[in-house]
Amino acid sequence: MRFYTTTGDDGTTGLLGEGRVTKYHARIEAVGTLDESTAALGLARAQCVDARSGKIILETQRDLYKIMAEVAATPENAERFRMIDASRVTWLEEQTDAISEIVEMPKEFILPGDSLAGAALSLARAIVRRAERRVVELHDEQEVSNPDLQRYLNRLSSLCFVLELLENKAAGHQTTLAKE
Repeated sequence: MRFYTTTGDDGTTGLLGEGRVTKYHARIEAVGTLDESTAALGLARAQCVDARSGKIILETQRDLYKIMAEVAATPENAERFRMIDASRVTWLEEQTDAISEIVEMPKEFILPGDSLAGAALSLARAIVRRAERRVVELHDEQEVSNPDLQRYLNRLSSLCFVLELLENKAAGHQTTLAKE
């Protein structure tokens, strides 16, 4: 078995359905940014100190793969790949609320870097925000129709933030404020 196909050598890539698009197409940009998000979350998960963080992150990574499939699907196939709905958004809200009860919310902006996992979660949050912008663009252009994708990514960035605070706390570090 080869680990390469050569089919993309012409600068195009296949969708889940009929057709190919350029590798810089907005749909592929969104899928790539979602892929970056799950990779950044994996980096964070590998460094987590608090056991709750790793379990939550793993589940979000699995959800991101479901989102990638729906975004990569052609409009006529999207429904077949739809796995993210309001219940998954609610799950994220529940996780965020539970973690929010055990961390102190800063009154100002914070700087990443107080713990390895916290810094990785901050990076993941920023990438998730970019993925959200890409998916919103596709939704506005009517390339994707599931509004729960946008909602999920919006809540995921909030979850990343509270997990960053949790990981800083678990590592025994104070969170550094942006303002001196």
